[in-house]
Amino acid sequence: MMASIDIATIWAFIIAFAVFVYIVMDGFDLGLGILFPLFPAKADRDVIMNSVAPVWDGNETWLVLGGGGLMAAFPLAYAVLMPALYTPVIAMLIGLIFRGVAFEFRGRTLRKRNLWDIAFTGGSLLAALAQGIALGAMLQGVHVEGRHYAGGWWDWLTPFSILTGLAVAIGYALLGATWLIMKTEGELRDKAYRLSWVMLFAMLGAIGVVSIATPFLHVQYAQRWFTWPNVILTAPVPVAVAAVAVLLLRSLADKQDYRPFFLSLALFALSYAGLGISMWPYIVPQSITIWQAASPENSQIFMLVGVAILVPLILSYTGWAYWVFRGKVRAGSGYH
Repeated sequence: MMASIDIATIWAFIIAFAVFVYIVMDGFDLGLGILFPLFPAKADRDVIMNSVAPVWDGNETWLVLGGGGLMAAFPLAYAVLMPALYTPVIAMLIGLIFRGVAFEFRGRTLRKRNLWDIAFTGGSLLAALAQGIALGAMLQGVHVEGRHYAGGWWDWLTPFSILTGLAVAIGYALLGATWLIMKTEGELRDKAYRLSWVMLFAMLGAIGVVSIATPFLHVQYAQRWFTWPNVILTAPVPVAVAAVAVLLLRSLADKQDYRPFFLSLALFALSYAGLGISMWPYIVPQSITIWQAASPENSQIFMLVGVAILVPLILSYTGWAYWVFRGKVRAGSGYH
């Protein structure tokens, strides 16, 4: 469980940070797309779109940073994982394209707005499922021989990967519902409260099922979580999940506007921490460690200088955008 701090470790945490920021920032607008059919009124749909219009297209910045950083800092892992995950990755990109195009076009047409609404929902759901399936396929391990992927085209498709795909989609829907609580008012907000209750219990169930199934994938996962002294570090994670779930339930019962969204983010952070505990120090689970996959140290140091400059800039303008467009979104105003 212990790790020495070196340049490869630093880069592993940078990529993990970029992927996590993408998950939480793009997750809620993908969740809005998943929930879109449950809000049939045009006025409600316009408010939903307007709530994310100023920020949604900047969220993919972190996906680019995570994917580009993986290719540059850990090229062996990129070369192994991409062939193993071509299908879900391509499906994710197609979903993001449909979601993005629909987002722009639905506000510029009346005759075909329903068609673009379907594309928005379908693209969001496809992207969310594909991300979860890719995660599950990576967790269950890929067939590596030497320095190459040696599995088949459909190895990613298993009951476990489908389970993780559904879990991610449910989690994104919870983020979307709690985002609406924070950004809307009136009947739309009240409906978002009701949906949040449903999605929270569904997400807790998904977390429980995935957590139970994961140790059965590899004996190393079970050893990581349940052997001494590792259990000292791993036990607080499920306890923290239970505590955050209780706080989230109370915040929904008390009809608080802001706490449900941030507590939902905390659930994602704890789940992400659990994923890191299971995988560390492998970047391709049970096959390739971060040190085996790392590019030359000089290359990583050179890239680290650029990241040290760019990441604070990205965080600054992202934070400024969210600050400028803070507050409630009302019908009749905004992007569409």
